[in-house]
Amino acid sequence: MIPEQPSSQPGDLPGLVEFTRAWAKALAGTSYVPMTRAERHDFLLGRARRLAAALSAEPFTSTPGYEIGDELVIADFAAPEALGRTVEVIDDRFLADLGMVDDRTRGRLALLLGALAAGYSWALRDRTLDEQEAIRFAALVARDEAEQALRASEARFRYAALHDPLTGLPNRALFADRLTEIFTAPSPAARLGVCFVDLDAFKAVNDSLGHRVGDQLLIAAAQRLSGLAGELGYLVARLGGDEFVVLIEDTTCPEDAIKVADRVLATIGEPFTVDGHDLPVTASIGIVERFVAGTDPTDVMRAADITLHWAKADGKARWRVFDEDRNAKEVARYTLAAAMPGALERSEFRLLYQPIVDLATGRLAGVEALARWSHPQLGMLTPDEFIGLAEDRGLIVALGIRLLEQACQQAAYWYELAPHAPYVSVNLAVRQVRHPGLVADVIAVLDRTGLPPGRLQLEITESAVMDNDDDETLTTLRDLANLGVRLAIDDFGTGYSNLAYLRALPVQGLKLAGPFVQGLRTATVDPTDEAIVATLVSLGHTLGLVVTAEGVETHTQAERLRTVGCDAAQGWHFGRPVPSAQIIGALSGR
Repeated sequence: MIPEQPSSQPGDLPGLVEFTRAWAKALAGTSYVPMTRAERHDFLLGRARRLAAALSAEPFTSTPGYEIGDELVIADFAAPEALGRTVEVIDDRFLADLGMVDDRTRGRLALLLGALAAGYSWALRDRTLDEQEAIRFAALVARDEAEQALRASEARFRYAALHDPLTGLPNRALFADRLTEIFTAPSPAARLGVCFVDLDAFKAVNDSLGHRVGDQLLIAAAQRLSGLAGELGYLVARLGGDEFVVLIEDTTCPEDAIKVADRVLATIGEPFTVDGHDLPVTASIGIVERFVAGTDPTDVMRAADITLHWAKADGKARWRVFDEDRNAKEVARYTLAAAMPGALERSEFRLLYQPIVDLATGRLAGVEALARWSHPQLGMLTPDEFIGLAEDRGLIVALGIRLLEQACQQAAYWYELAPHAPYVSVNLAVRQVRHPGLVADVIAVLDRTGLPPGRLQLEITESAVMDNDDDETLTTLRDLANLGVRLAIDDFGTGYSNLAYLRALPVQGLKLAGPFVQGLRTATVDPTDEAIVATLVSLGHTLGLVVTAEGVETHTQAERLRTVGCDAAQGWHFGRPVPSAQIIGALSGR
C-alpha cells in the first residue's frame, strides 16, 4: 500500500476536498485490497493535489498523469471500472469544483487524462505473469473507456469554443468561419446579406437594474432571434455585448436583407418582461447586401459596422443600408475633421467682413466677421462646412477665440484710421457661451488688441440663449455687458422666445432672421409678411433694442424695412462678405 497523505493541508484549492470525496465515492469497491473510507480519501486527495498543481504548472507536463495512473494500479485499483470511473469523475467535476474553467485548462486536463490512462495501462502490463492476461483485458477496456471520455470531452470543448456561453448562440468565431466559407470559390452571381443588430440603450438597463437583469435580457433577446433565424433558415450569432448578427445567404437584392431587418425590429420591439421588470427594447440594424465577388469578409463587416452607426446616429430603432455615396461623404467629413487641428496651427482660418448699414443714414455702421477656412486642397470653405466639425472635435472654443482676436485686431486698426470706423460683430457658438472662461478670454483679447469694448458686438443665437436659461449663462452675459461689449440676439424669430427671459437679458440688439425678410423682396408685398416684420421691429424697440435685418438682397426690401422703422440691415444688396482691405477702401472714401 502506498503511504497515506494527510487529510488536508493549508493552501488547498477551494473544492479540492469536495472533489476528492466524489472521487473516493466513485472508486468505492474497485480496489482488490479492502480500504477504509478515510484511507481511500487520503490517498486520492494527494493525487488530486498533484493534478491541480500540474494544471497550473509552467511549463506544463503530462508526466503526473502517467504517474497517477501507475499509482492507481499499485494501490490495487486495478480494474477497468476503476479507470473508467476515475476518468469520468475527473472529466465531469474536477475543473468545475476547482473553478478552473478556461479553455487552456480544459485542454491540459484532456492531456493529463490521456496520460493517466496510458500510465494505468502500462502499469497493468507490468503485473506478474500470472495476472497478465486479465490485466491485458482490463487495460484494453480501460483504454477504450478513456478514449470515449476524451472524445466526449473534446466534443464539449469544440462546442464551447464555437458558442456563446451566456445565450448558447453561435459566437463570433463560428460566424467568422461560416462567412469565410461563403467566400471560398463563390459563383459570379452569388450574393449575401448581413444584418448587424445592436440593442438600443442596453447600457442603461445594466446601469439601472444590474448586470443580472441585463444578462437575462440578452438571453431573452437571443431566444427570440434564434427562433426567427430557425423560421427563416439563417444563421444568427452573438458577437459580444448586446451585438448580434444575422447572416443571409443567397440573397437576390437588398430588399431580401431589409425584410429580415424588419422582422428583427418587430421581434425585438415586443416588450420584454425580465425579473418582474417590463422592458421596452428597440434595436438598430446596419445592413450590407452585395455580390460576394469583389469583396471579402473584412470589408463586409466593416461596412456593416459603419451602417449600424448610421442607424444609431439617425435616431435608433431603425435600419440603414450601406451606401457608397454616404460613406464617401462620411470619410470626407472625417478627413476634414482630422485636418482641423493642423489648420488651426497653420492659421488657415480667416475672416471676411459683411457691411451692416444704418437704414436711416445709409452709412456703414458695422461689419459682421464671417469665418472661412482656406483649405489647401478644397479651397475656401464656409462655416456650414466646418463649424459643426469644430464642435464635434472640441475645437470650437480655441477656434472661436482665434477668430475673435483676428476680428478685434482688424477693428482696432480701422478705429485708428477713422474714429467713425464700424464696430465689428462676431458670432459665438453655443459651446463658447457655455465655456466658463469666455469672459476672461474676451478681456484678454481686448487688452491685446487695444479695441475699445464698445466697438465689439457678440452675436448669440436665440436658441443658445433660450435653451440655456440658467444663472451661469445670464451671469456670463451680464459680465460681458458690464465690460461695455455689445450683445445681440442672432436669428431672432426662428425659435421659441421666452419674452420675460429675453427682457432680462443684457442685450442691446436683435437681428431678424433672413426668412422674415424674404417676403419683402417684390414690389407686391404680402401684407401679412410686412405686418410680421413690423411687429418684430416694434417688439425690439419696445425692449429698447437696435433691430438689424439680415438677408437683404433688393432695394425693395431695404425700403420696406426703412418704412417699418428697422434700424439697420445687411445682405448682398449692401455688400457681400469681403476681405478687410475693401472695408478700408470704404472707410477712405467716406
